[in-house]
Amino acid sequence: MSITNSDSNTTAPTQLLPGVHETYAYRRLGGGIRRPLICLQHFTGTLDNWDPAVVDVLASDREVILFDGAGVGRSTGKVPNTVAGMARHALDFIDDTLCLGSCDVLGYSLGGMVAQQMAQERASIVHRMILVATAPRGGDDIMHLEKPSLARHLSDPTLEGYAVLQKIFFAPTASSQVAGQAFIQRLALRAEDLDTPSGPDVAASQVAAFRESEQSSGTRFANLKDILQPTLVVNGIHDEMIPIANSYRLVENLPNAMLVAYPDAGHGALFQYHESFTRQASAFLASDSPFAS
Repeated sequence: MSITNSDSNTTAPTQLLPGVHETYAYRRLGGGIRRPLICLQHFTGTLDNWDPAVVDVLASDREVILFDGAGVGRSTGKVPNTVAGMARHALDFIDDTLCLGSCDVLGYSLGGMVAQQMAQERASIVHRMILVATAPRGGDDIMHLEKPSLARHLSDPTLEGYAVLQKIFFAPTASSQVAGQAFIQRLALRAEDLDTPSGPDVAASQVAAFRESEQSSGTRFANLKDILQPTLVVNGIHDEMIPIANSYRLVENLPNAMLVAYPDAGHGALFQYHESFTRQASAFLASDSPFAS
């Protein structure tokens, strides 16, 4: 297993690694003897969008690798318009280029859909999975940004930079919004070596991938039966971006999955309840059980 110097995502250097298909931007945090944890990011998110209160804690006893897919951040190429295309680049980086052999995967939002595809295509690479605020293929109401509850914030010119995330990732309660403010303050701690923000082309390709993923052929959710890895599914009960009904479908159809659902929380539940989430995630990743526990 890889052993690296400890770092925080507020200071870890951005590295570039030529792969078979593209050159990929990534950061490495922490170290230890446990399997490395690969983190796959949300819609339009980059390396800078990983909360240090989450990834720094997870890196306390293992290596955590943050990854930009093709066309995102400083990674070269174009963003694929299918989840399968995104998974091919992730596997190029993890298996064909870094040659990790086996790793755990934390897939958040769009990243969780990519993680599922990876587990189906190359099961030997993925040891355990954490799927946060995500959906299966054929899921419902996946990232429809035109919904009034989202569109009013996304079109608000007064919400600049990370400020919009406070509104769309967190529930509209006072307590959740306070947690959202703390989250964006943590993201702002990184002041140098920033990643390239995502533009309209990135968003358009990723939305196309969401729309394609809502389609299913054959029996709905049947593909999930082939994902045998222990899986922890996490979401907030008020997620407007990828509603928690999709998390229920995941745990109902994955053969080896458990669910953690957070109250008073939305799409960013892992950031709002970062202490609880990192405690749950660390215990899950450290387990030697063949079951999700």
